Amino acid sequence: MSFPKALVLAIAVTSYSNECKRMIKIKLHNTLTRKKQTFVPLDENNVRLYLCGPTVYDRAHLGNARNVIMFDVLYRLLIEIYGIDSITYVRNFTDIDDKINNKSLESGRPIDAITSETIKWYLEDMAALGNLEPNLMPRATDYIPQMISYIELLIKRGFAYPAEGHVLFSVSNYKNYGRLSGRSIEDMIAGARVEVASYKRNPMDFVLWKPSEKDLPGWDSPWGRGRPGWHIECSAMAHDLLGATFDIHGGGNDLQFPHHENEIAQSCCAYPESEFARYWLHNEMLQVDGKKMSKSLGNFFTVRDLLDQGYPGEVIRFVFLSTHYSKPMDWTYSKALEAKNILRKWRGLLKNNFEIVPVPEEVIKILTDDLNTAGVISLLHNYASNGEIGKLKAGANFLGILTEELSGWCADVDMSSLEGLFTDLRKRAIESKNFENIDELRSKLTNAGVDVQIGKSNVALVPNASFDLQEVNKIVNFYGLN
Repeated sequence: MSFPKALVLAIAVTSYSNECKRMIKIKLHNTLTRKKQTFVPLDENNVRLYLCGPTVYDRAHLGNARNVIMFDVLYRLLIEIYGIDSITYVRNFTDIDDKINNKSLESGRPIDAITSETIKWYLEDMAALGNLEPNLMPRATDYIPQMISYIELLIKRGFAYPAEGHVLFSVSNYKNYGRLSGRSIEDMIAGARVEVASYKRNPMDFVLWKPSEKDLPGWDSPWGRGRPGWHIECSAMAHDLLGATFDIHGGGNDLQFPHHENEIAQSCCAYPESEFARYWLHNEMLQVDGKKMSKSLGNFFTVRDLLDQGYPGEVIRFVFLSTHYSKPMDWTYSKALEAKNILRKWRGLLKNNFEIVPVPEEVIKILTDDLNTAGVISLLHNYASNGEIGKLKAGANFLGILTEELSGWCADVDMSSLEGLFTDLRKRAIESKNFENIDELRSKLTNAGVDVQIGKSNVALVPNASFDLQEVNKIVNFYGLN
């Protein structure tokens, strides 16, 4: 597994000894207990975490990136404290789902082609936001035998039953159902869209296995040709890769019920001696300009949409990090513009000579308080204001910003030829009292995100937060300056 140079450097030069690092305590808000708890891993040499990944039928929307960034920060923190070789981070791909099937039927494209392409897009988009790749990224279709075995075990233990080619989990047989979400079964029925089906003993019973028609993907099973329900895949993959009980499970709070609730139920019933996941982390949802993101409101964006619109991945990441994961986050143009200005300023500071330093202890301390990324951002502002550039670089790199990998959008640009042209045109305009040409150039530069600063004896062209290198190159070509 490869890591960005900045992260490897941070780990290599940290001032903590391994013994001291493992004395550091992380506090996380555990959804299961509804309180902040000190994180104590089952095994310090084998810290295990699982994040529910995407259903791969289309581009990841902007909200999908929030829990990835949250877990990426957690991953970096765990690496710092316990060491790279002691962490196993799993994030799955759901590549068997009705949405995928429908897209295949509508487009005429093979399912494998759709899922492979979408996985490639997803990894590219998450990397563009500065995220490290997990150790393991299993595809659900590679774990069908494990899912069938899991279902057989649930039937044997009396927690599932076959009916009309389906297998369903019997919710009423699990007394702790609703523990994660904190709701009673009656409340869940009232607030959920429960599928009413003749083969269900209880409206809340959920599907573990369902029959497949000839034109849909299917696998042979004791209950006939079919495919798994959604919830069983994560339990089967987590058990196979992380064991019956592991440390941390996470996702967006929209997965808390029913997905995570159902994972706990089937896992603890299949393996009664296990806890499944001991700590549960859920991030709040994302809004756009104060409203829920939706296609009907015209405010729905994929990560790729924003990247293609010229929003650098580093800027998107900064905006996400500026709000604590447990609070609703509002994506606005003004926040993105502010982030761009801050990052450009900070990258300008890095051009000065500075001493390479370890990750500051106060950065680690703030993050150990329930991944308080917003607190670290405030600290980075202080470093920048106080001229502590080494600390700024080390702390920012630990959050996955100001890295070499994400620097492309803020590359240095030689503006000297355009400054010379502007000076010449300005001199001519003053002499002729005809400002048409100089106004045209000023307008082009402004539209390209360049501030024109006119001094007594010189002209300076300074890129701002809206700087667009492609537009600047067009100006250079237009005036024959290349």
